[in-house]
Amino acid sequence: MHDTAIVKTVKKTIPAVISIIISKDARAVEKELKASIPTSLKLPEEQTKIPREAIDARGMVKIGGGSGFIVEKSGIILTNKHVIADASAEYTIFDSVGEKYEAEVLARDPINDVAIIKIKPKKDLPILRLGDSTKIQLGEEVLAFGNALGIFRNTVSRGIVSGLSRSIAAQADPTAPPQEMRGLIQTDAAINPGNSGGPLVDSETGYVIGINAALLFGAQNIGFAIPINHAKRDLEDLAEFDHIKRPLLGISYITVDENLKSRMNLGVDYGALVTGEMHNHHDVLEHDPVHRACARSGVIKDSPAYKAGVREKDIILECEGEKIGTEKTIQDFLEDMKVGDVIKFKVLRGKKEFEAKVVLAERK
Repeated sequence: MHDTAIVKTVKKTIPAVISIIISKDARAVEKELKASIPTSLKLPEEQTKIPREAIDARGMVKIGGGSGFIVEKSGIILTNKHVIADASAEYTIFDSVGEKYEAEVLARDPINDVAIIKIKPKKDLPILRLGDSTKIQLGEEVLAFGNALGIFRNTVSRGIVSGLSRSIAAQADPTAPPQEMRGLIQTDAAINPGNSGGPLVDSETGYVIGINAALLFGAQNIGFAIPINHAKRDLEDLAEFDHIKRPLLGISYITVDENLKSRMNLGVDYGALVTGEMHNHHDVLEHDPVHRACARSGVIKDSPAYKAGVREKDIILECEGEKIGTEKTIQDFLEDMKVGDVIKFKVLRGKKEFEAKVVLAERK
């Protein structure tokens, strides 16, 4: 039987896909477990202890797994930020043939769910070519690769691009606050826990068009991937600046729609209401991730927005002459901006409109 185009793509892709094993000191895990249990719930001591057989000779226990893929022969790997988010954990890499490597975390994107890690290979590694996610079309056939369920390495699933520019509120784990993820690729190719960080590949060309990131619980055949162009920009930043540079605006806001206009008696049904009040997760579509959990004011003092004159309860109507709304939010505009760029806002304060020129600073 002759190899089909898909089989050829799978054979080219698998060698560059890696599995990530996440381990942590067993005592630290037990301490975190105890701290997470309400004091009113008294559990037997043995229920907060990790079974001895799960702990290795170094006192480490496996707490999770994910995927990634090699993009440079020297050992540069792309994955999801949420896969390697725990700074106190240890990350071990296994390639497609079971070769083991220790991982070094090079960079975490402060906005998008993208991270860059590195291993030290003894020889040049196979790599995947990166495509252009702006050219993706609905119905395009794709393949999703990864370490499914943290158990089944070298797993591949097949599907199509089911949707573009999707937005979801995602959680890295049940205890984490929801984070708005925008501009995602939707696919019906099966993306299971453990597939996070693996490549979403054009089945015909073999080019990576996305990074598997999330699945929708309670639904069938609905998964999401980060467009690969976000990661390409991160790689360029790392090469040029030795870290990822992202612009900081310095506000938290709620995107205005008809419902919010009616409920809050606003004068417009579009724009971004600057506020630190978190209302509820359905209303708060976007918020500067650096200050999501602790914002009390809608504007960070001495931030670029503050220096430009933007204040709490202002409504930012336009960015560079284009209306802000649910279809294109402030964060969508910032995706194309760089540190040092000057952006013009039209701002509504009460019944008065004015222009604010913001010089974007670097997010620290």
